[in-house]
Amino acid sequence: MYKTIGILAHVDAGKTTFSEQLLYHTKSIRHKGRVDHKDAFMDSHGIEKERGITVFAGQAKIMYNKSAYYLLDTPGHVDFSPEMERAIQVMDYAIVIVSAVEGVQGHTETVWQLLKKHGVPTFIFINKTDRMGADVDRVIKEIRTNLTKDVYDFTASFNYGEMDDALTEFTAERNQVLFEHYMESGFDKQLWLDSLMKMIKSGEIFPCWSGSALNSKGVIEFFDALDVLTETAHKRSEDFSGRVYKISYDENSNRITHIKALCGSLKIRDEVTYGGYEEGIAEKVTQLRIYNGQKFETVDEVEAGELFAVLGLSNASIGDGVGDLDEKANFGMVPALKAKVIYDSSTIHCRDVLKSFEILDAEDPSLQTSWDEHLQEVHIHVMGIIQLEVLERIASERFGIQVSFGDPKIIYKETIETSVTGYGHFEPLKHYAEVHLRLEPAERGSDITFENNCHANDLTVGNQNLIRHHLFEREHRGLLTGSAVTDVKVTLLTGRAHNEHTSGGDFREATYRALRQGLEKARSIVLEPYYQFKIKVETDVMGRILSDIQAASGKFNPPEITEEKAFITGEVPVATFMNYSTEFASITQGKGTLNMVFSGYARCHNKEEITKSIAYKKDADPEYTSSSVFCAKGKGYKVTWDQVEKEMHCL
Repeated sequence: MYKTIGILAHVDAGKTTFSEQLLYHTKSIRHKGRVDHKDAFMDSHGIEKERGITVFAGQAKIMYNKSAYYLLDTPGHVDFSPEMERAIQVMDYAIVIVSAVEGVQGHTETVWQLLKKHGVPTFIFINKTDRMGADVDRVIKEIRTNLTKDVYDFTASFNYGEMDDALTEFTAERNQVLFEHYMESGFDKQLWLDSLMKMIKSGEIFPCWSGSALNSKGVIEFFDALDVLTETAHKRSEDFSGRVYKISYDENSNRITHIKALCGSLKIRDEVTYGGYEEGIAEKVTQLRIYNGQKFETVDEVEAGELFAVLGLSNASIGDGVGDLDEKANFGMVPALKAKVIYDSSTIHCRDVLKSFEILDAEDPSLQTSWDEHLQEVHIHVMGIIQLEVLERIASERFGIQVSFGDPKIIYKETIETSVTGYGHFEPLKHYAEVHLRLEPAERGSDITFENNCHANDLTVGNQNLIRHHLFEREHRGLLTGSAVTDVKVTLLTGRAHNEHTSGGDFREATYRALRQGLEKARSIVLEPYYQFKIKVETDVMGRILSDIQAASGKFNPPEITEEKAFITGEVPVATFMNYSTEFASITQGKGTLNMVFSGYARCHNKEEITKSIAYKKDADPEYTSSSVFCAKGKGYKVTWDQVEKEMHCL
């Protein structure tokens, strides 16, 4: 039985130490590494050794009892949370490590919400019980308050499949079948175990243990229980399907595609498709690898449930479905900052810089590396300052280029508040395409969605699919700041092609123009990223903190006062609060706690100021125009967006 187990935590909760102990006690490694000794098996990269934090999701294999475990040690620092989320999508189960001293922290809640979003059954290990200030009961209360009410401390209640009366009753209270059986016939060990496994898998119960990874206390007992309480049922007899969760390059510059096999099996020289059925790519597998740390073994075949790596797929990207799975994964951890890549153009060509960052972009799609033709600059999206420091080092070590970065700037977005129909027509001589799109405001965080109401009599299915492809092939700029348009439902109403003159990029031109013309007619707004914050301070500084939140254009709920502490929750723009932690520590003299997590985009608090500072000129954008092109007497002519409806052929 194959099981993929992820280990996640807020930074410094002891996640990597826990992983090392697990590998050592299951005889998967001979030597126990330590983060502070810079010899941890899972943190093998030089940057990870020096900084003492996990930057890249590490992988190890454990053979234990009758199961083969793939262990994924994920980054705990918020700057590398997209890497963590990419690993989450292929986990069968997760282990969340929480410090017995610090308790539930900001990033712990982010991790929890991501696991919930992806439906990953979760175990909890409260670590560092040997440290001064450790309080397991307090931490369990925090878990009940901030994460889930369905947590239960298994440490003394579950041993080698045996459970005490309290756990028996806790389980029965949450399961009608068990409750009735308990009242009529009492406890049945196998029935309770089977039910407990199902309830863990469905997220009805979250088992919790406590111990000290550094001192080997409780780790193997925890894993013994996890081994008993987990199961997977991967379908090996079906056609192959898998999910790409990582892209890397080896020392010979081979592109390596890391995949979780979900169904069936795959052999060397098998041909697999990826990238969706409409524009899917088919390529042959030239090598199969099973990774354990930095080392790997080549195999001839892999089957459902395994994590493996493939050579031979030239364009597969993270999140792609492979084989029978054509659905692409969606990720919620989106950077709120962007930075300019700075380099010495007298010694490095911009083409080499862009090529290097495009490789990094394949490994981390959240970077969204782009070339600004107008400014002649390379831009990337980032989560924070630590990530930029790591990227600077990687650029030097891997590609031999010296780069630095401009100060990170906020990534703004745009959306619409009114529903409109946009029209685009592209008809220079011997070209022809017309597209009509309905644009409607959509739920915040939904991005661009598409619906097709076009009849095949008006436009072939192939051309309809082409329009959909052009809508999603790139980000589209809004009119106020040139920022990416988001949270819009786009409906294809109708369109027209010409049997003789419609060619290659005609529908791209018409689609872009229809979208842009619709935006001209709609009422647009600017969106900015927001933090959701939780603050705990002494009551004597509460007034100052609330004043700072208001000054930062934030909103807060009525504070909860308990004894001498005040608990404050609310939302605040990233732009005004991203550097507040230093000031906060000074105000509270290090005694307060400030947890902030990215909560999505909302209306910009200073739209006019931002619009003015960005100074985007919508009519001077070389890549976008809201005008259409028509043809008369053998010559093409432009019609401005406010006049095009009179000229449309489908109206």
